[in-house]
Amino acid sequence: MKRSLAVVLHDVAPSTQHACERVMDAVAEVADVPLTLLVVPRYRCEPMPGSFVRWLGECYAVGNELALHGYTHVDDGTPRHLADHFLRRHYTRGEGEFADLSMTEAMRRITAGTRWFTRHGFVLRGFVAPAWLMSQGTWEALRWVDLSYTCTLRRVVLLPDRRSLHSQCVVYSSSSAWRRQASRVWNAAVATMERHNPLLRLELHPGDADHAAIRRSWQRILEAHLPGRRPSTLADVADRFRLSTDWDLLGYGDSDDDEHEAGSQPADERADRYVARVVQAEDHT
Repeated sequence: MKRSLAVVLHDVAPSTQHACERVMDAVAEVADVPLTLLVVPRYRCEPMPGSFVRWLGECYAVGNELALHGYTHVDDGTPRHLADHFLRRHYTRGEGEFADLSMTEAMRRITAGTRWFTRHGFVLRGFVAPAWLMSQGTWEALRWVDLSYTCTLRRVVLLPDRRSLHSQCVVYSSSSAWRRQASRVWNAAVATMERHNPLLRLELHPGDADHAAIRRSWQRILEAHLPGRRPSTLADVADRFRLSTDWDLLGYGDSDDDEHEAGSQPADERADRYVARVVQAEDHT
């Protein structure tokens, strides 16, 4: 399995379309690579106009993957205690939709999303929760849906067996000057640490082409790592991952790896909540 590079664009919705197009244009300045677009069918409960669906169809037709990124991107549950309220209402700005859902409610929203994809003729392979925050109920729901993969901050996880491939995200925060500076330093380090990893994930948000320094930072990472990696969608990576037998070489975990088991505050969950605090606490649109 040749080392791969996946460029993933979050929060794809009608109100973010123009910002998403700027990011896609900035990617194209470096290379023509397939993208995984994380689509939110009812982003902040806004309607989905036909013109946006047609634009998605155009993106899909040229080889980009469309994946499900929640249903509304809104956490409309009730925080259980003060720390939970601080995380879900302030750090994530109420966008961690799947952070505390029961299995029944998570299944209802994922099913609504999959039906939206089917209705518009898009093949759906993967689900990525907003801010990578998933409750135990969400993990349980994912055992029963016909999807190939999900992701956390640090792993691509096959469904339903939950074997996982380690891959630390390169992800930026651009809401303030100090965050932009910290993101550039941190992500340069992450890209270096991940240089021998089977998969490098460059996870972008709609605002990541609007600040020159941020744009140049991830463009340099993309340009530096493309020569030695195969540009891939997350679905392509999951397919090759599923067929591979060289587990030790690829850094796989198995389904009993409690780093991504829900309900026990594993390392991935702690890391995901930290990134949610940094990345989601800003308005990318």
